[in-house]
Amino acid sequence: MAEQSLQALLDRAGAIQPFLYNNPTGARVYPVVPPEFTNWRDEQHAWRETVCLFDLSYHMTDLFLWGPDAFSLLARLAVNSFTGFAPGQAKQLVCVTPDGYLIGDGILFYLEDGTFQIVGRPSLHNWIQYHAATSGAAVSWERDEWSVTDPQRPRKTYRFQVQGPHAQLLLERLLGGTIPDVPFFHFTRVNIAGHTVGMLHHGMAGVAGAEFFGPFAEGPAVKAAILEAGKDLGLRQVGSRAYATNGLESGWIPNPLPAIYTGDELRPYRGWLPATSYEAVGSLGGSFVSPDITDYYLTPWDLGYGRLVKFDHDFVGRAALERLANQPHRKKVTLVWDPDEAVRVIGSLFTKPKGERYKYFDLPLAQYATWMYDAVLDDAGKVVGFSMWTGFSSNEERVLSLATVDAAVATVGTRLRIVWGEPNGGSRKPSVERHVQTEVAVTVGPAPYAEPARQYRATVARRRA
Repeated sequence: MAEQSLQALLDRAGAIQPFLYNNPTGARVYPVVPPEFTNWRDEQHAWRETVCLFDLSYHMTDLFLWGPDAFSLLARLAVNSFTGFAPGQAKQLVCVTPDGYLIGDGILFYLEDGTFQIVGRPSLHNWIQYHAATSGAAVSWERDEWSVTDPQRPRKTYRFQVQGPHAQLLLERLLGGTIPDVPFFHFTRVNIAGHTVGMLHHGMAGVAGAEFFGPFAEGPAVKAAILEAGKDLGLRQVGSRAYATNGLESGWIPNPLPAIYTGDELRPYRGWLPATSYEAVGSLGGSFVSPDITDYYLTPWDLGYGRLVKFDHDFVGRAALERLANQPHRKKVTLVWDPDEAVRVIGSLFTKPKGERYKYFDLPLAQYATWMYDAVLDDAGKVVGFSMWTGFSSNEERVLSLATVDAAVATVGTRLRIVWGEPNGGSRKPSVERHVQTEVAVTVGPAPYAEPARQYRATVARRRA
């Protein structure tokens, strides 16, 4: 075990939950991209009313993997089926521990030359890189870290998304004619501004759109062409403040705790992870507090990934997931705050003295730790799940919390409560001021919550059937 490893940190800390709960890291930083190009309200409106441009070039880690065993290594680590997976396709890759709990998810691109590119939060990349390095598989890899560590460092790949009702017209102008008929989560190559550009069919904001990617140095020319094509279509560039909220409407929970902090089988992995890793420096936050870190672990079903679990291949965690498959699972839902409750929480900044206010609600996204776990209560005061991603949608005119809750209370219209704020005045995280907890009345809604997102997802499902 390396002296400066995650395992060494945990050995010195003793109790895992307090160590993570008081880590000084606050909310996730989205570097380089300005917080707002215009204002976050109109930037949110653009993906529902006109068209928007997301610049995703900086805030995700990329891992490139190639070699004779690359395909089989990824298949052995993924809950997903790899049957029929071929170059020109992408998939949401999900990996679990031997006990069946989530490590992370990301987007896997199968590039034309046989290279695999994994894009997302570092927990998934760390797990894959560890197995590439220690399994003896005939693979090579290259890693391009997210720009949180060095915002000035050029990336290998630019990544732009065009989303919104006017996206199709913008794409027709940009490509000079008919848009290639690319199935969902497949990609092709197109020409933009004299450059060969990857184009993925993707609907991140819940409407039809495209994701463009290519060599980082060519990014400015491609972006300029996109902006020119959309200048009279109401195109808005989306800053980091609004970007972080699009998942509220489309129903993606981006921040589960990687379930790697316990178990002898994972001790070598924790010894391999450095003391500077995402898993070591990230922070837990929110009103749910348990001395047992495994109470924070989630299965694929808890986050709506059960449809991706396929038992047509052998993979890490398969036996555990087979045991869990027919057991009760939590269900991903959207919890809609009562408007007057949102006013009460936010208004305490003006109506209560310092120290007696409720936890500060930053607009439009109210996250203040890496991994947020706010307790969700039923009428009897029992914890029935976690709220994990909370913010304000100007499109829906509501505060929304993405959550996973017991199936018995997951019916749309059920009334529940979120405990807002941390106990005992708050943790030692610098992002947490002294405050008091309060219970917030919420109503269970669907996930995705936005009607266009639900319609788009249903359309994609019908085409795949």
